[in-house]
Amino acid sequence: MTFQVYDTTLRDGAQREGLSYSVIDKLAVARLLDEFGVGFIEGGWPGAVPKDTEFFRRARTELDLRHALLVAFGATRKAGVAVADDPQVRALLDAQTPAVALVAKADIRHVERALRTTGAENLAMVRDTVAHLVAQGRRVFVDGEHFFDGYRHDPAYTASVVQTALAAGAERFVLCDTNGGMLPSQVTAAIVDLTTRTGITPELFGMHAQNDTACAVANTIAAVEAGVRHVQGTANGYGERPGNADLFAVVANLQLKLGLPVLPDGCLEQMVRVSHAIAEIANIAPDTHQAYAGAAAFAHKAGLHASAIKVDPLLYNHVDPSVVGNDMRILVTEMAGRASIELKSRELGLDLAGHPDAVSKVTTRVKELEAGGWSFEAADASFELLVRSELPDAAPVRPFALESYRVLVEHREDGAVVSEATVKIRVRGERVIATAEGNGPVNALDEALRVGLSRYYPELRHFELADYKVRILEGTHGTGAVTRVLVETADGTGRDWTTVGVHPNVVEASWHALVDALTYGLDRARV
Repeated sequence: MTFQVYDTTLRDGAQREGLSYSVIDKLAVARLLDEFGVGFIEGGWPGAVPKDTEFFRRARTELDLRHALLVAFGATRKAGVAVADDPQVRALLDAQTPAVALVAKADIRHVERALRTTGAENLAMVRDTVAHLVAQGRRVFVDGEHFFDGYRHDPAYTASVVQTALAAGAERFVLCDTNGGMLPSQVTAAIVDLTTRTGITPELFGMHAQNDTACAVANTIAAVEAGVRHVQGTANGYGERPGNADLFAVVANLQLKLGLPVLPDGCLEQMVRVSHAIAEIANIAPDTHQAYAGAAAFAHKAGLHASAIKVDPLLYNHVDPSVVGNDMRILVTEMAGRASIELKSRELGLDLAGHPDAVSKVTTRVKELEAGGWSFEAADASFELLVRSELPDAAPVRPFALESYRVLVEHREDGAVVSEATVKIRVRGERVIATAEGNGPVNALDEALRVGLSRYYPELRHFELADYKVRILEGTHGTGAVTRVLVETADGTGRDWTTVGVHPNVVEASWHALVDALTYGLDRARV
């Protein structure tokens, strides 16, 4: 039986707190999911959510999907209403999707207390709705809401819901851990018992896991190992509460660990690109430490690891990062040894193989600086400048020499706060004095420096401060605490770089980061 990868980012994933997709967003996400190679994309709930109704209308002419089929989501008919007369069921047909997903109550407690109907009527609602949609030519998936909780409470009734749905023509019955409270062993036990009780092959079951126990991915894999051949999840694990099973991790585990070819050829390597693009559309920062897709998923800090990686990268990587579109990174910290420095330098295009003295000096310097609060993990530009300063044929050219700088902050009677900075620097043998105002002392200092340098380095007009972060270092307290500043700079061409500065004075820490940022950027511009 064909394995089915079913994505519900646009429906269940959209229930994440603070997340809201426009119709244009939903169309863009659907295209990305199709590029990743999923088999089914649940687009939303037509009839219940106007935006979703509009999405399905536009999708008919604006989406040209290569791998996925669109699925409209809805509910079984209401209690006491004929299926042909139920407007919600009609809306599912009006969406004109080849497949439909129905949510059905699989826990008798929810049937009686939430729906306020009988168990028999609930079974009739499932049977009538599935049969009606199948008769209209739709492929039907039934999501058994609260399946696992219901099965533990009253396995006979919950099993009858499964049997009714499949007998009426449902293609798969999806076992939903709606409250997210299950553990992998419990998932396995329930599926084995259900199979024994009903005689239904587990290939006809699906798995939908919430992440309330941080086991959503593990529960999904456990279901597959128990015979399930339909998995549901969301991009990056988006969803309400702690979220859903991260479909990227699920698919990678199935394909790379269990050897199941669940995606078309060439699609798995699109994972990182698709993951980050969807995060951008959702206006959510990508999770750096996300399994497989995160920037730190294959990042190594300790010197011992780096020594082994230098011999064979797979010694400390559980898979080749490139198979999911990721890269291995070496982090430079106080734990770094010579191997870490060499590997990181090579990653930045600097070959230290023939410079053993430079490796020793850089290693020692990094350890000294990190002991004082510096961190080069997220500041590749500052690290590159440090390495190059030890290489006689690659040392960066400093664009100016500082004589002094001064920053003033004035709080005026009318409540206005104005910052003014003056820099005295030497550029190409000339003494330059420049003054500028800003919306804070660091901004004023940055502006003054640009004023003084722009005549000599016109490329500066393309540089802009993209991000500025200040952190109080652990173990320091109060207004006199040591601060670390990270500055991200962009040049308008899609290139950006990050530099670091550390000092008890936040302005001085910012100065170090700003100087490195300008030095690196101008050097890269071949000034």
